Amino acid sequence: MTRSITYTALPNIPLVQPGDDVCAIIKAGLAGAGIVLQDGDVIVIAQKIISKSEDRYIDLAQVIPSERAKELALVTGKNASHIEVVLAESSEVLRIKKNVMIVAHRLGFVMANAGIDESNIAHDDGPGRVLLLPIDPDKSCRAIKQTLDREFAVSVGVIINDSFGRAWRNGVVGVALGAAGISSLQNLIGSPDLFGREMKVTEVAIGDELAAAASLVMGQGAEGLPIVHVRGFQNRAPENDAAALIRPKHMDMFR
Repeated sequence: MTRSITYTALPNIPLVQPGDDVCAIIKAGLAGAGIVLQDGDVIVIAQKIISKSEDRYIDLAQVIPSERAKELALVTGKNASHIEVVLAESSEVLRIKKNVMIVAHRLGFVMANAGIDESNIAHDDGPGRVLLLPIDPDKSCRAIKQTLDREFAVSVGVIINDSFGRAWRNGVVGVALGAAGISSLQNLIGSPDLFGREMKVTEVAIGDELAAAASLVMGQGAEGLPIVHVRGFQNRAPENDAAALIRPKHMDMFR
């Protein structure tokens, strides 16, 4: 038996503005690609267009840095107002060095700079604007799924992906920041392997694997392809959202 999954970047996605209807943009992109949604399809959406539509912009000129932010600015070489926004979005600062802060985000993600940066956003009002992560990525995914399911009479998966660094590896990779309608984390503990041996610890980050593959067709720079349609993924495990992928602090050997 052969298996395949097809990833298609949707064409002609406009630059998203605050208040834009992301579902309408997805529908137009699907029509432009000649795709009609089917049961089991997955839509992967770049984090930045969700954040833009939710108006998660912060003007750094309006931010007053704390003494803590000023201290960290001396170590990192980063703008103190930018650091203040990172601190406001974080529950804990874990590591700092030149140009980088590793923090525990308020949603539980361990990531650089709380996911806040200035890339791939317009700076019409000057260079001091940054974009935060969505308020609740899983909730955003559920809302998009509900609309797509209703309008296409299907049941689809939705993922918001972002690029994360990893403790054990160089480079960034796409991960599922939010998800709905898929098994983000599949538990294989107790299942037999190829030789019938019971697996003891294996869990599969399905959400992250789907997100990472979608990143290959999205790109990481100026490609302008922030929405990807996925077909052929077989989702047999119970559904859970992307929050299931966050490792609890007491199990995290790096903290």
